[in-house]
Amino acid sequence: MTENKVLFIGLVWPEPTSSAAGKRILQLVEFFLKRGDAVIFSSAATKSEASFELNKWNVKEVPVQLNHSSFHEFLKKINPNIVVYDRFVSEEQFGWRVTQECPNAVQILDTEDLHFLRAAREKAYKKQEEIDLYNEITTREIASILRSDLSLMISEFEMDLLQNEFKITPSLLHYLPFLENTSLRWLSEVEAKSFDERKDFIFIGNFLHEPNWQTVLHLKKNIWPKIKSKLPDANLQIYGAYPSQKVWDLHNEKQGFLVQGKAKDALEVISKARILLAPIPFGAGQKGKFIDAMQAGTPIATTSIGAEGMFSDVIPGIIEDNENIFISKTIELYQKESLWHNAQEIGFQILNKKFDKNLFQEEFNQKIIEVQSNLSQHRKQNFIGQILKSNATNALKYMSLWIEAKNSK
Repeated sequence: MTENKVLFIGLVWPEPTSSAAGKRILQLVEFFLKRGDAVIFSSAATKSEASFELNKWNVKEVPVQLNHSSFHEFLKKINPNIVVYDRFVSEEQFGWRVTQECPNAVQILDTEDLHFLRAAREKAYKKQEEIDLYNEITTREIASILRSDLSLMISEFEMDLLQNEFKITPSLLHYLPFLENTSLRWLSEVEAKSFDERKDFIFIGNFLHEPNWQTVLHLKKNIWPKIKSKLPDANLQIYGAYPSQKVWDLHNEKQGFLVQGKAKDALEVISKARILLAPIPFGAGQKGKFIDAMQAGTPIATTSIGAEGMFSDVIPGIIEDNENIFISKTIELYQKESLWHNAQEIGFQILNKKFDKNLFQEEFNQKIIEVQSNLSQHRKQNFIGQILKSNATNALKYMSLWIEAKNSK
């Protein structure tokens, strides 16, 4: 296979220890490297201490500027065959420039999750109203999907939503969940800590992500006091990157509500807990914390929103939306070893059947080859997308040039 040059345009520099999004984008980088492609990763964001050192993987890191013509020279210099956008905002910011300078490059959008779905659910949750999928973010994200040659979907539910509700052509979408190396799991069925070796509940999640913050608030106000009253010796350990003062203020040792901040090793702290407690009230996509929990052999207690796109016929713990039933089932799971072991075993099975990277990588590889080999025809079949791309190129181009001119004064 001829080596491709693959350009990633990151919304941020990957932080795999801070978020599932960081792990996801690195899985894609690793996929292209194993194909034998040359990978360049660019971002206009500022690096943090948690940013992954991509140069360790022989990936060239290139900082770029928003709304700046220097990006055109950068594109001309590297001339990528494939461009991967990290979420739709990156496609909005840089897509027109890629189209102008690299018209034959396959443009792939990694959606991460459907942002408009998450936003609609958040609004409905906070205002206690019916969900309305049609909002400004919907228009922007759907347009970005249509402009792209291929959009990667982490959730089958979200694929169905795009095809059935928004009539997106199936050839523009490709299902690609978390890609896990299940043969080399950090823990295995043999190594996982036993029921008696574990204690307490755990929640973990990046606090820059609103669903995680709202989940912790829900735990603090509604769920945990009732569980604690029945299990007085149990504690709830709260972990997550980027905790603000309002998160630390929830810490209360008397209540057994223990805010710990960012975990140095997520799998290690999850493996010590008996249950991952995550009654997620809204959100979208797949949950990286659930992948970690199944790897650590830790059963999960969540809602239907939390389980969406990950669990259906078999459940590695509890899926329940009724608050009182959720609490009673969670207490039962915490106390009954047989139930707990069954949930743990189901988690191991789900990892192998639904998230083993060997189940998905070759199909994804063939999809890229197919699109790349028939790019002109592929785009003709998505004529509406080409219209949107043409209009967006003009609209976003002149807005960006105006910002650049304004900034240069």
